[in-house]
Amino acid sequence: MAGAAQPPKRGLQQPHRPRFAPVDREKTCPLLLRVFTKAGSHHVSDDFAVRGKEPKDEVQIYTWKDASLRELTDLVKEVAPAARRKNAKLSFAFAYPDKRGRFIVREVGQTFAFGNGRLDDKILAELGFEIGDYLDVAIM
Repeated sequence: MAGAAQPPKRGLQQPHRPRFAPVDREKTCPLLLRVFTKAGSHHVSDDFAVRGKEPKDEVQIYTWKDASLRELTDLVKEVAPAARRKNAKLSFAFAYPDKRGRFIVREVGQTFAFGNGRLDDKILAELGFEIGDYLDVAIM
């Protein structure tokens, strides 16, 4: 019959997840990622409130939007001795201003210093990173 309604599809439908094409790192200029590390917990949003007075524990990394949490974990381990502990856990958060200009610190994932976790392969773009965001890393 023309115009007859189609029956609903059965089974679980996967939500649409955008696929991010890998970046050609030979042809694409990297971005500057400002990374702030802290032992024990994340920085609070007020720590980023005044431009030029961000936390002192900053590392600047040149990377691409397809950098994975595992890749970032390994870079943090190079500069933060606490992240090299065998049982260290790294919690990642983006710090960025909201529409009113107040900073928000939003947790986006965790990795272990050694071993593989389920979020290790997540890339910055998938997690909602935008150029200009800061990366806050709590080392626990």
